[in-house]
Amino acid sequence: MITTTNPATGESIAEYETLDENGIDRKLETATRTFRDWRRSPLEKRTKVLAALGDLYEANQEELARLAVTEMGKPITQARAEVGKCAHLLHHFAENGPPMLESRFWDLSDGGKAEGRWLPLGPVLAVMPWNFPYWQVIRFLAPTILAGNVGLLKHASIVQGVAQRMEELVLEAGGPEGLFQNLCVSSDPINDVIADPRVVAATLTGSEGAGSAVAAQAGKHLKKVVLELGGSDPFIVMPSADIDQAVKDAVTARIQNNGQSCICGKRTIVHADIYDDFADRFTAALKDVKLGDPMEDDTELGPLSSEGQRDTVLDQVAKAKEEGCTLLFGGEKIDRPGAWMTVGLLTDVPLASETGTDEIFGPVGQLYKAKDIDEATTIANAIPYGLGSAVWTTDESEKEHFANTIEAGMTTFNAVNGSKIEAPFGGIKRSGHGRELSEFGLHEFMNLKTLVHPA
Repeated sequence: MITTTNPATGESIAEYETLDENGIDRKLETATRTFRDWRRSPLEKRTKVLAALGDLYEANQEELARLAVTEMGKPITQARAEVGKCAHLLHHFAENGPPMLESRFWDLSDGGKAEGRWLPLGPVLAVMPWNFPYWQVIRFLAPTILAGNVGLLKHASIVQGVAQRMEELVLEAGGPEGLFQNLCVSSDPINDVIADPRVVAATLTGSEGAGSAVAAQAGKHLKKVVLELGGSDPFIVMPSADIDQAVKDAVTARIQNNGQSCICGKRTIVHADIYDDFADRFTAALKDVKLGDPMEDDTELGPLSSEGQRDTVLDQVAKAKEEGCTLLFGGEKIDRPGAWMTVGLLTDVPLASETGTDEIFGPVGQLYKAKDIDEATTIANAIPYGLGSAVWTTDESEKEHFANTIEAGMTTFNAVNGSKIEAPFGGIKRSGHGRELSEFGLHEFMNLKTLVHPA
């Protein structure tokens, strides 16, 4: 049995019965049977389901947003935006996806021709986290449906209501039974699911440890895997930046999703020439963040996703102080029911320390001073992760420098870093491998089959 809990109150919400071995087997058999038909379905049918699903996310935006807030605590305005982004992605693939599946042709040196044709692979398992409970899944599901594959979801236990509702919506959109199924299970059976020959590939968004475990099992059974793991992204501010906007966006980057986002800036790196001014404004702005009921529109920071997650962040703050870091303010437990804590800011963080190299998945930022562009780059790259990054500068030569030297899958200039539906998304180093979104994400779980036609 899985019990979900409201992190704003600490109260239980609902109980969900977990699947036993026979239940999992029935789900896998249904997925296999559905794939045999779905792979042959015309593109028009697939895009019709995607478009209808996008319409349902738009029509049910408020209901879905409130469900996410209740289960994992994000502010309601951000939950609405997440649901809206899901609808946008579904419509994007419905409208723009078919050309991504068109064959490629090559003239061969012997006078013949070759064709590259994109074909589906089969049932794909997605292991997904709680922090963006709709978006992370739709990012996988939309290309899965378009490609002619079918999806199996092992969602985070704390958002089982979201997982169940997402399965229902695919059926409401006209998808056949088995096109997308929620596996209500703990983590224990996942190795067996990956090993099952009916599952052809796996994708995971989550922690480094979970990614390593899934990748090891997939590798053992020679199955394709895409991983989007942790990040401790740099947010670099150079002297030519618009300081007012950079401060505003640095605060957003640190508290977005209650500080629980892989790709938002966690380490703010500021050039020495503007450091004091920026630090004063940044500190004041963080202290002004409005903490409150996540269901209220003016709330900027709600509870963390669970008391366990909150306690993990508090332990990291305590470890930071042991390592000699300075806690300028905050980073403390709030004495009330639920998973509440205050915003915090650390400075004097040694680069080689545990604090300097680990990801803090909560509303606690780190502030660094860099004497020049080279030191800013050194600080940015002094971590085992390489997911995203943001750079504030209007100097074109500095943009070019950071574009080529920051070790990350993505760099955004003069804005908060975030995934864009038209562009590939993913990381390097210990942030994972493979790409999602765009045609690159669509093709990750497809067979590029070469057909050769001799002269």
